[in-house]
Amino acid sequence: MIANALQLRDVAVERGGKTIWTHGSLEIPRGAVVGVIGPNGSGKTTLLEMILGLVEPTTGSMTVLGSAPSKGNDRIGYVPQHYTSLVGDAVRCRELVALGLDGMRYGFGRLSGQQQNMIDSALASVNATDLANKRMSELSGGQQQRIAIAQALVNQPELVLLDEPLASLDLRNQHQIVELIGQLSAKSGATMLLVTHDLNPLLSILTGAIYLLDGHPHYDEIGRVVDEDLLSHLYGTDIRVVRTPQGDLFTRSA
Repeated sequence: MIANALQLRDVAVERGGKTIWTHGSLEIPRGAVVGVIGPNGSGKTTLLEMILGLVEPTTGSMTVLGSAPSKGNDRIGYVPQHYTSLVGDAVRCRELVALGLDGMRYGFGRLSGQQQNMIDSALASVNATDLANKRMSELSGGQQQRIAIAQALVNQPELVLLDEPLASLDLRNQHQIVELIGQLSAKSGATMLLVTHDLNPLLSILTGAIYLLDGHPHYDEIGRVVDEDLLSHLYGTDIRVVRTPQGDLFTRSA
């Protein structure tokens, strides 16, 4: 069993002739739930695309689950931003989860009994069994996100990438999705990487964070990242860290 889900050694990346970040050296332990934070344009989504094998490092070395990044790695589940707009809203939820199997590459086809069971299991894991035959257009934002996560989980991946999983959700649905991610992490042992603009809704489940600061990626335990000086420097504005009487942390602008 490999110790780290992700390892970077002095990695730099360029896109369109522009340097996104350099000197990336970090290790993400297996089973961690990790936020990926930084200002707009700092390279958060680029990092996910590198993990997926869609963007290659310019220099340095990178391993994902012990191997070099590669496209179509079914050990990785991925939910992109604006998921529903990418897949359309007329498709039925069960068909959409099936796309997480071979359908992503080959289109819909006859599914084996084992594949049907995998789809059933993925839907059940996100409490969406009753949504299986509904179209995406019939679902709320929170329900759509559950189906997106089910698709990412259908192959029982070891690493799950979620790009802005709470975007456009109201507070109730944010809370439910965060609770779901925490439960899935605890049950499956999969490593979770979540790109986010707002740490607050996720602080109850995060074990660490990758933060893209001054053109370099860093990783640390969440307790060290939730720091007024670090976050203020990261976002270019005064951030205050508040601890409630119950011991919970949250951040706010000064």
